[in-house]
Formats: sequence, structure tokens, C-alpha cells
Amino acid sequence: MKTALTIAGSDSSGGAGIQADIKTMTLNGVYAMSAVTALTAQNTMGVTAVSEVTPEFLRQQIDAVFEDIRPDAVKIGMVSSAALVEVIAERLIHYNAENIIVDPVAVATSGSSLSAPEAYEALKKHLLPIAALATPNIPEAELLSGVKITDESGMMSAAKTIAERFGCNVLCKGGHSINDANDLLFRMNGTHHWFMGKRVDNHNTHGTGCTLSSAIAANLAKGMAMPEAIQRAKEYISGALESMLDLGHGNGPLDHIFDLKSKYAE
Repeated sequence: MKTALTIAGSDSSGGAGIQADIKTMTLNGVYAMSAVTALTAQNTMGVTAVSEVTPEFLRQQIDAVFEDIRPDAVKIGMVSSAALVEVIAERLIHYNAENIIVDPVAVATSGSSLSAPEAYEALKKHLLPIAALATPNIPEAELLSGVKITDESGMMSAAKTIAERFGCNVLCKGGHSINDANDLLFRMNGTHHWFMGKRVDNHNTHGTGCTLSSAIAANLAKGMAMPEAIQRAKEYISGALESMLDLGHGNGPLDHIFDLKSKYAE
């Protein structure tokens, strides 16, 4: 069985962070492991508290995974301090990790800040250059590129800038009033590919970025080429959103969520 490691923060509400990552990786047919960067008190409405792990403890978690069950892919999410970023980069280089996906999380879907400015600078310096793929949304792509994005040509310019500046492939996620839900893959060799999507009218979007990047990591772990890995991940999260699960009322179509396993686990 193929394996994937998520290095991210814990979400006490279970909708984002390592909880979302583990669920997604499992439903996409790989064995999921985790190294926790921080505990958070959060829900779909916001983050009320963050408690970081120490850099030494994060190092020990990563070592424990690689020294026993080597991951076929690594997804990196919330990392709230520069010291933690540096530990992650150093250990992944040490183990020559493959298929590294960086979700450059700056702000939660709810609007809560998740990373200190110095952590984001460290992410740009240490993690993006070793990534196989970065998956910024529109605000994150603007932050990384310095390009204001108001349309799809802006997405192209920003993704190209990020790829050239940091030496990684870039999936610039659409939405945010730019388009329906069309995502742009810009590759280091200068080629690009659009993944067309349809916006789902669902207000339950907490953790969608975590889910997409984790599904991509799972698919890369299974040996898929990057375009196929992204397309399958996009279909997976669209199916989850279209199910219109609403846990607040306790009557969501859970069967549909778990039916996705049989379709995407291969």
C-alpha cells in the first residue's frame, strides 16, 4: 500500500488540518501518517487559539515516520513559525523526500491568520524550492508573487512568477470571484494546463484547500502523473461539495461522502 505524510496543524473541529488530510488520504487509497506542527482551537467560524509544538518534537515526529514507514508523498500545510519551517525543510532534504506538496497556508477559510510573517518568509526560502507542487489560492498567489490578480491572465502571470522565483510547479486555484472554479497548473518547463470546474453553491468550504492538496499528494503517491493527480483530486473535492453535507443539522448525506472511497481509492 502506498503511503503519505501530512505535516500540518490539528483542527479540533475535524474539518481542516491533519484531520481533513488523514480522511482525504485514506479515502483516496493511501496509508496516512502525520507530524503535527501545532494544536489549534478552531471551528468553521474561526481560530481562537494556537499552541505550537517545539522544533525538536516536530523533528522527532518526522524522524519516527521516515525511519519506519517511508512516505511516497508529503503534504505540508499550516506551519506557524520560521523555526518549524526550517526543521521540516532540513529533515525532508535529509531523507530525500519525494512528491512534496506545499499548501502555502497564510489565512484560514474563516479569515483567521495562521502564520506569522517570518514563517511565511521561511516557507518561501526553504520549502517552496524543494516542493514538487505549490497550491496557493488567489490571495496566497498574490502574496507569493506580488502580482494583483483580477482575472485569469493575472492568475497566469502570478503562477509563472511563483514557478520561476521558487523553482516549483504551481497550481493556482481559481474562484474568489475570478472564475467559476478553474485552476491553473503552471509547470517549471513553462507549460500550463487549465482544469475547468464549476462553482458549487455550498457554504461549507472549511478545509477545502487542505482536502485538495492532500488528495493530490495521495494520487502522486500512487504513481499518477501530476495532471492526472490534480484532475482526480479536483473531481474528488467537487463530489464532496456537491453532496451538500451539513453537519450542523445532523442530516447530511454521509453515505455519499464515503461512497467516494470506492471511486477514488484505486
